[in-house]
Amino acid sequence: MAHETDRADETAVLSVVIPMYNEEEALPALVNRLRPVLDGLGEGYEVVAVDDGSGDRTAELLAAFRLGWPELRVIALRRNSGHQAALTAGLDRAAGAYVVSLDADCQDPPEKIPEMLALARERGLDVVYGVRADRRSDSPFKRGTAGVYYRLLRRLAGPSVPAHAGDFRLLSRAAVEALKALPDQQRVYRLLVPWLGFPSGQVGYERELRSAGRTKYPLGRMILLAADSITSFSAAPLRLATWLGGGGFVVCLGLLVYTFAGYALGHTVPGWTSLLTAVVFIGAVQLVCVGLLGEYVARIYTAVQNRPAYFVGHDTEEEGAVPGPRRPEAARPPARPTR
Repeated sequence: MAHETDRADETAVLSVVIPMYNEEEALPALVNRLRPVLDGLGEGYEVVAVDDGSGDRTAELLAAFRLGWPELRVIALRRNSGHQAALTAGLDRAAGAYVVSLDADCQDPPEKIPEMLALARERGLDVVYGVRADRRSDSPFKRGTAGVYYRLLRRLAGPSVPAHAGDFRLLSRAAVEALKALPDQQRVYRLLVPWLGFPSGQVGYERELRSAGRTKYPLGRMILLAADSITSFSAAPLRLATWLGGGGFVVCLGLLVYTFAGYALGHTVPGWTSLLTAVVFIGAVQLVCVGLLGEYVARIYTAVQNRPAYFVGHDTEEEGAVPGPRRPEAARPPARPTR
């Protein structure tokens, strides 16, 4: 198809980065919805599919789709490095003047991409967030925990963090280059992007049901993501440890005063219960404090290791070159949660 070849030769105006892990069931629906949208833009584009070490037929299907879709570029990582690391690999290699990050499950509708691009151009914005205006497709539990998560992020990182905005966003080339220049080791983009302070806007949409396959973020990995978000962007947990220690001291001081008062009034009773309570309480506070310190020490340890976030097995844009690991400009260790 001549028009496809011509478009592939143009400088990409838009890059769409899609991290993928075991998405063989969702891929056909994604391609059927995404390609007409991008072809309808009438501008040069590329789709950067990052295969995050999938163990199913994801790589095979991507190769098959690429035969008839020259704008599809496939980057295969050597191992499963996690969603944020795969997203980093796509952002590092995307060439477009604007870059959209999108998940493969179609819960974030690709039909919103032209609206995001138009808004960025019309208002001169560097960031356009896709904001979930309706989350009825999520379970009540997930909606509740998501609300708590975003309120916590806004409290820690400031009101610039948009509520109910995930990894569906458009970035200008300037914003992408700023992200690539950051030295952060473990990246959580939903916090880093607002922190940059670039002019931003929002496009609302209704979150859809997953087109196929299973979620790669069950409860356990969402908890790890929340922990990464907090500890990688704020020292508040360390201050919490200080407050817990102070609170434990006050409680123990109160118990001591109570003991002396009871002794002076002659109301002494066997004190093993209060003693055991005090010991358990102090022990729990100490363990919490040590655990929080350990989390930050672990981050220092991984930073000292200076391991790259990902290794590229091959990139179809560089098929003439010898495949091998690529070390990003700023080395970053693997980010949790690993999907």
